[in-house]
Amino acid sequence: MTRKYFGTDGIRGKVGVSPITPDFVMRLGYAAGKVLTQTDVLGGSKPTVLIGKDTRVSGYMLEASLEAGFAAAGVDVMLSGPMPTPAVAYLTRALRLSAGVVISASHNPYEDNGIKFFSAQGTKLPDEVELAIEAELEREMQCVSSDHLGKAHRLRDANGRYIEFCKSTFPAELDLRGLKIVVDCANGAAYDIAPHVFHELGAEVIPIGNHPNGFNINDKVGATAPDALSLAVRANHADLGIALDGDADRLMMVDKNGKVYDGDQLLYLMVIDRLAIGTVPGVVGTLMTNMAVELALKELDVDFARAKVGDRYVLEQMRERGWLLGGEGSGHLLCLDKHTTGDGIVSALQVLSALRRNGKSLDECFENLELFPQVLINVKVSPGFEWQNNEMLMLEKSRVDAELGNKGRVLIRASGTEPLIRVMVEAFDAEVANTLARRLADCITPKSA
Repeated sequence: MTRKYFGTDGIRGKVGVSPITPDFVMRLGYAAGKVLTQTDVLGGSKPTVLIGKDTRVSGYMLEASLEAGFAAAGVDVMLSGPMPTPAVAYLTRALRLSAGVVISASHNPYEDNGIKFFSAQGTKLPDEVELAIEAELEREMQCVSSDHLGKAHRLRDANGRYIEFCKSTFPAELDLRGLKIVVDCANGAAYDIAPHVFHELGAEVIPIGNHPNGFNINDKVGATAPDALSLAVRANHADLGIALDGDADRLMMVDKNGKVYDGDQLLYLMVIDRLAIGTVPGVVGTLMTNMAVELALKELDVDFARAKVGDRYVLEQMRERGWLLGGEGSGHLLCLDKHTTGDGIVSALQVLSALRRNGKSLDECFENLELFPQVLINVKVSPGFEWQNNEMLMLEKSRVDAELGNKGRVLIRASGTEPLIRVMVEAFDAEVANTLARRLADCITPKSA
């Protein structure tokens, strides 16, 4: 059975346009609640669900809709308010709840929003549970009797609980004293959490992107717009910078010179650090992971596997192989010995612990790793557009593949969260990569889309 609503990262879209409407989200809460009360996968006969959200103005509306739907299904609700996605995963597991729900569109602009679920174990929902929820959505929404309605209450000190968890993933024998760090919170869910984590570990913290107003999430700040962080690091003569996205599950970092390091590079640094203190049997990347990282890992005798793009698929392969480290260039990084899901703050702490152990600055750690030029072009298309049926694009792809030979590669894929076709070309020469990527993207015209 194929999914109608769930994508690779929950359900996402423009607010006010189906499915991100109050009535659908209420029915979604009811459907999820019915599944929770009918299955032993996620909870017992009286489930309790934690709902967190990022800082989008639409979060208030969608939170109320979800709460109503769960209550109608007889499910109790805890409300955390603004909370990073990985924090909801952690708190769901720590509080022994039935499931966690996050209202967020992650790195998207404020006009978008979405719903994603976590299991009682703090992991993405199993496929069978998502399909069960979709099946329940096709049925008429009803309501349990008044004596079985769910209740809602606020979770007190959710921020403090999560801050302590993040700090616990940093080695107890180390601290961040003497470091000046700029922390870009993307005007998102971590605005009142991330600066405290690094400050309480001893760093001098300069926060930016920490004044959300409901409309400025990811707006020229955060992991998807690291120029603001680069400027702030240089202006404040900081040692490094940390950029999160709107729901704080992505990480980008900047060195003292303002140079940006993506998820591929930060994952490589984590591997180097782990090898210095133990073993790393293997690492999972994605189809987008830079070839330079793959080759560098092979030189270290570390196995490398590529998953489909999306932290969901990275996590699946990591579990199948029993590996602990994985991630994407976009900044989704997974350390399964620290957390059950990708966490920007926890990942940053792993990088900082590596710097503390080896005594190097961020830029010094990458002197022997030079990424291959990689050009990514996003082409907006109509929903449901199937690029494989575009004959002109397929013909041009064959030509580009032949021109690159074994000196590069092409990846074309549909976004799992937005109506976009992503065209990526990797080559030894940046100009070649850019030219070939543009040729491919030009084949996806508005007419063909």
